[in-house]
Amino acid sequence: MADAMRAQVGALLKGIDRYNPENLVTLEKYINMQAQENTYDLEANLAVLKLYQFNPNHYQTTVAAQVLLKALTNLPHTDFTLCKCLIDLNKQEEEPIMKVMHIAEMLEMCQFKSFWECLKIDQELSASVHVITGFEDSIRKFVCHVVSTTYQTIPLIHSQNY
Repeated sequence: MADAMRAQVGALLKGIDRYNPENLVTLEKYINMQAQENTYDLEANLAVLKLYQFNPNHYQTTVAAQVLLKALTNLPHTDFTLCKCLIDLNKQEEEPIMKVMHIAEMLEMCQFKSFWECLKIDQELSASVHVITGFEDSIRKFVCHVVSTTYQTIPLIHSQNY
C-alpha cells in the first residue's frame, strides 16, 4: 500500500494537479503514512505547505507541525528552513508550530540537553513527536554528527549530556 501511495503522490506532484486543493486529502494521508512508516518525501511535504499558502481555509496546524517534525528528522539538511518559510508568520505563532520551532532552535544552537529536557517536560510536544516513527533516533544521529564534527576527543561525562 505504501508503494502504491508513493507512486500515486509522485504522479500527482509531476502533473498539472500539483496545487489542486482537492488533492490535499491524499497528500495529508501521505504525510501521516510518512510519520508511521519512517519515510520522508520533502517534495510532497513542501507541496502541502504551498497548498496551505494558496488555500488558507484548508490549513491544518497539526499537519503543518508534522511536516516540520519530519523535516527535523533530516537534519543537518536545510529542509526545516524550507518548510518554515512556507508557513505564514501568523500561523508560526500558533501553539504546536511555535513549540516545534522552539525545539528546532535548540537543535540549531546545539542545546541538546535542553532539547531532550523539553521533550520530557512538554507532554503535548512529546505526544506529537511520538507520532513520528524514528524521530528520536534521527535526532540522535544528528547530535552524533554534530559532536563528531566538532570534537576530536570528548570526555565520556560530556558525551552523556548530549
